[in-house]
Amino acid sequence: MKFLVTGTAGFIGFHVASKLLQAGHEVLGIDNFSTYYDVALKERRNDILSNHANFRVARVSIDDMTAFAAEWEAFRPDVVIHLAAQAGVRYSIDYPEAYVQSNLIGTFNVLELARRTRPRHLLAASTSSVYGANTNMPFTEDQKVATPLTFYAATKGATELMGHSYAHLFGVPTTFFRFFTVYGPWGRPDMALFKFARAIDRGEPLDVYNRGEMVRDFTYVEDLAKSVVRLATDAIPGTEPVEGDSLSPVAPWRVVNIGQGEPVKLMDYIAEAERAMGKPAILNLMPMQQGDVPATEASHALLKRLTGYAPNTPVSVGVPAFIRWYKEHYATARGID
Repeated sequence: MKFLVTGTAGFIGFHVASKLLQAGHEVLGIDNFSTYYDVALKERRNDILSNHANFRVARVSIDDMTAFAAEWEAFRPDVVIHLAAQAGVRYSIDYPEAYVQSNLIGTFNVLELARRTRPRHLLAASTSSVYGANTNMPFTEDQKVATPLTFYAATKGATELMGHSYAHLFGVPTTFFRFFTVYGPWGRPDMALFKFARAIDRGEPLDVYNRGEMVRDFTYVEDLAKSVVRLATDAIPGTEPVEGDSLSPVAPWRVVNIGQGEPVKLMDYIAEAERAMGKPAILNLMPMQQGDVPATEASHALLKRLTGYAPNTPVSVGVPAFIRWYKEHYATARGID
């Protein structure tokens, strides 16, 4: 099949595109190689994907409708996986306009193009951050998500609603997935585990918020990519719901959590990083950051019913895998950083 994937030079987009290419699909990547973080890292990911004969990247922005539409309509994808977004919870506090441009306008353009060309399935990334002030865990897809704590979460929740309206009006089967604290090789430098590894490597203090009293549902990126691909091919929203489904009663639209379902204490996660780095961390215990939450936990029951699969890599495996990648590409001992 022909897949159009937005954000293929990004962390999650790279892994999803890799899975699709390994399965023999044709992939058109859409990415503007933004300068939000190290562009050289994005270029390295793209170089790996470009080794596949079935991959091509178009260096355009999803908020540039003219250029984006030209690539989309020339390719005519069977399935669209929309992962491009302005990432970063904290960044949205200082630069909210970037989230309007990329997350809202960019997603609107995706929906408009899907309306025109009618792919057999449209999938788009949301986030566990939409659960906001909810405290009833594990988080399930039927919970109300009307209390976002950051503008990033608000824009992602808005895209879910936008997608529902388009699915209702124009009938394109649409799935939104909510990611829970994704980590792993080729991760972004602004992500927690990357920051932990860098601080330990350099012998610098590591900022630990809420004095370490936090719990997260950490999801290994390979598991997440596998989940997305299975949803794309095996779980196209129709008219028959499964048990516990979030399928809309008025549209071929659903939302699905993608998470490990096994929350881990932040200090245990840091301990795994220390073991893998072979060095202790210097902890700088700090109060809770604005917009943060003390705990997250996913129910992945719906994902498993739809695909027969759910993330299952423990942090004792996933964290060392990331550290091996970090040491190869960034560790100061190799003179790369």
